Amino acid sequence: MSSASLTSPAARLRALRPDWLSDPKVWRTEVLAGLVVALALIPEAISFSIIAGVDPAVGLFASFTMAVVISIVGGRRAMISAATGAVALVTAPLNREHGFGYLVAAVILAGVFQIALGALGIAKLMRFIPRSVMVGFVNALAILIFMAQVPEMHDVPWPVYPLITGGLALMVYFPKITTVIPAPLVSIVILTVITVAAGIAVPTVGDKGALPSSLPVRGLPDVPYTLDTLTTIAPYAFAMALVGLMESLMTAKLVDDITDTHSSKTRESIGQGIANIVTGFFGGMGGCAMIGQTMINVKVSGARTRLSTFLAGVFLMVLCIVFGPVVSDIPMAALVAVMVMVCFATFDWHSIAPKTLKRMPAGEITVMVVTVACVVATHNLAIGVVAGSITAMVIFAKRVAHLAEVTAAPDPDNASVVYSVTGELFFASSNDLVGQFNYATDPDKIVIDLSKAHIWDASSVAALDAIETKYAQRGKTVQITGLNDPSADLHGKLTGELTSH
Repeated sequence: MSSASLTSPAARLRALRPDWLSDPKVWRTEVLAGLVVALALIPEAISFSIIAGVDPAVGLFASFTMAVVISIVGGRRAMISAATGAVALVTAPLNREHGFGYLVAAVILAGVFQIALGALGIAKLMRFIPRSVMVGFVNALAILIFMAQVPEMHDVPWPVYPLITGGLALMVYFPKITTVIPAPLVSIVILTVITVAAGIAVPTVGDKGALPSSLPVRGLPDVPYTLDTLTTIAPYAFAMALVGLMESLMTAKLVDDITDTHSSKTRESIGQGIANIVTGFFGGMGGCAMIGQTMINVKVSGARTRLSTFLAGVFLMVLCIVFGPVVSDIPMAALVAVMVMVCFATFDWHSIAPKTLKRMPAGEITVMVVTVACVVATHNLAIGVVAGSITAMVIFAKRVAHLAEVTAAPDPDNASVVYSVTGELFFASSNDLVGQFNYATDPDKIVIDLSKAHIWDASSVAALDAIETKYAQRGKTVQITGLNDPSADLHGKLTGELTSH
């Protein structure tokens, strides 16, 4: 083939085509994955609507618009975004105190905040989240997903338990027969047929709430467009923006690891904002990445493209509007079984194996435990990630605080002394620096050699100033040598400027 044909418009067009257009196997996987996710989204969206204090249709509409829009503008392929419990918890007080119009307005403003934060590079902060926090995040997620299923297994008719057991068995053993059809879909269909055909009375999707019978309608929030409205919704919108971005970016990173692919976190941040703005104008309650449904899509069903995300939203509306009566008959036991399987697939069992715990540093284990404990206690993944990251920083600071060493080498004629400082000087390590000099007995000339050290912050400059001051009070002079260029620049800018006397 000639080089010209490789660069022809037709060749470039073929190169840009999504995988699912040219590979029937990929297409089938994506379509079936989207259907499974849509079925799992319905009871979740209804439950989150109840948390937020709105009509079930509001959560379902939000899941539809979030999934469809993010499939186009998002940065992480195959990730599912929809109405979530974290967002519902943030916006529920606003809806309760001021009404639904204010909630919708807050969703739109949250989208604006997310676009701004994405453009400012908030996604770059992801690099500061330690692996132990990520492991704790994943394990806490699995625990939360399981805890959310417990109410569906408490005080229910006895047939629910064999149905859940049967659903789990199907998902474990059916893939040994074939992987053409996702095992969760097979489980849902078979359990639904059994309960309907046998007339078994168990809780169903329809018991969660009425499904919508029409598509959402575009409109503006019913609020006064005043500064007072803005000041009312802004705190809730900003909290929603932060929580939504944190969960979405953490989920995106998790999917990156599972699929061994890279995604644009900046694009994802901006995409989440666009999706929430669109959702708000269609009367939805807003949302972010859904970790449980994403795991169903990526890890259980094997989806890898934007098509599955798009179809999850489309199928959701089709199932509600066209097949509402059928979907309402799906036993909750079938969906509980799917989510329990997701829990086991999501949990990092290697992280708690005795062999791993013996080798892992105590600090790493502490960070993981703090992350899990905070998430489970607050039911808020964002709080757990923040707490875990802060714990990791404290442990790291404590670990490196003692890395700065000071050694003295007196001159033979006792006319001067050279102090060699080795290590990283920052707020933690520089606190002990002042106490490592012999101010009273040292000779009149003191040389502080920093050729093996680095100054990172104002605290270190202040410590060096304090050392010079203590020697000056005794009529002694201090010479600082060996500064590398960044350290010399910082020291030159700040020395003598950090105290008022």
